[in-house]
Amino acid sequence: MKIGDKILVESEHASQQGRSGTIQEILSEEPRRLRVLWEDGHESIFVPSSGSARIVEAKAPRARAKKAKA
Repeated sequence: MKIGDKILVESEHASQQGRSGTIQEILSEEPRRLRVLWEDGHESIFVPSSGSARIVEAKAPRARAKKAKA
């Protein structure tokens, strides 16, 4: 888990959708506390409960291939 990774949080209620956001800061590892920018634009401190969140690693930027000189 690192800054820039996505966090996907499952809803606790069947009638509600889950939510996702981007990790902005890791405040502590134990207990895990994260500052998250949510997809709706709000930011909050989030403490995931066991099994409630999934982390999706941010994709590293791809290096551009250099053009060969002719």
